[in-house]
Amino acid sequence: MSRTSRIFRHLLLASLAAGLVACGGSGTDDGVTSASVLVQSSDTAADGLDFFNAQRMAIGLPELARDPRLDEAAQGHSDYQALNAVVSHYQVEGKPGFTGVCLGYKAADDRCVPGEPTRLEAAGYVFTHPGSYAYGEVISKTAGTSGADAADALIAAIYHRFVIFEPMFRDAGVGAASAGAMTYFTTNFATDGLVPVLGKGNFIVYPRDRQVNVRRSFRSNQERPDPWPCPQDATGKCTGPDPDEVGYPISIHADATSVIEVDSFTLRPVGGSSVEVRNLWRAVDPATSTRSAAAIVPRLVLAPNTQYEARFSGRVDGIAVTNHSWTFTTGP
Repeated sequence: MSRTSRIFRHLLLASLAAGLVACGGSGTDDGVTSASVLVQSSDTAADGLDFFNAQRMAIGLPELARDPRLDEAAQGHSDYQALNAVVSHYQVEGKPGFTGVCLGYKAADDRCVPGEPTRLEAAGYVFTHPGSYAYGEVISKTAGTSGADAADALIAAIYHRFVIFEPMFRDAGVGAASAGAMTYFTTNFATDGLVPVLGKGNFIVYPRDRQVNVRRSFRSNQERPDPWPCPQDATGKCTGPDPDEVGYPISIHADATSVIEVDSFTLRPVGGSSVEVRNLWRAVDPATSTRSAAAIVPRLVLAPNTQYEARFSGRVDGIAVTNHSWTFTTGP
């Protein structure tokens, strides 16, 4: 496995139930929905990918090419989740709709058995550049069939955003399936061969500079891993409040082969004081496995119709970045 494949590992284990119920990749894999209840969506998948691409291009990233092999892998996994009423990046052999335990092989994951076809391989997407490839997956479970809403919620969920806005991904595939009122949306990302997009020392930000009508919050408890968990003691018991609705995350992204080092990353309303944030980058957050992205998550919901200034200082690929600032304005 390449270093870049490994840096996406935590993203492959992230999952989201947008605006619905708490769930995650560690959820149980029981409760089978009859195949007769499974309804394919003809629009959700395409609309979701269109939304991702629109946001990527707005911040200067290339459009993802839709790949039919990745479509097959993503649709198969959405079907599996809908049939088994589960949100997970893993499948269990013998369950309805099984197409492979893992999306791709990860040596550090004992659930991914060497020699057994991965879901990517089963769909015909085979990496031909050993040591120079990457893949990722984001999944969600939502009420309703809007692909744009599902994609928007995934971008709000910061660990998912790290995948969606990875500059070096070139290909994507999407799938959606519904069981009852629930829609399971899957997007698979991949690149066969690591080609720099932004280049050494360069990065993009989100929300982008001067963006307007930015979302004010997201519900951290609905993302796995939880980007703002409750404080815990040595036994894992919560020792303080567990924030649910928190401020909208602010992030910076470089090529997967780059390294971002943070000296300071702050947010404040223009003319006001810095707000309390949680820092998400590799040096301080074990769940942030990638070294090519960093984010802050405000503790409180952002104020309505307010201009904010984000400011970052540090290094990207060893190149100093001093007081890089940008502004955006929240919606109502």
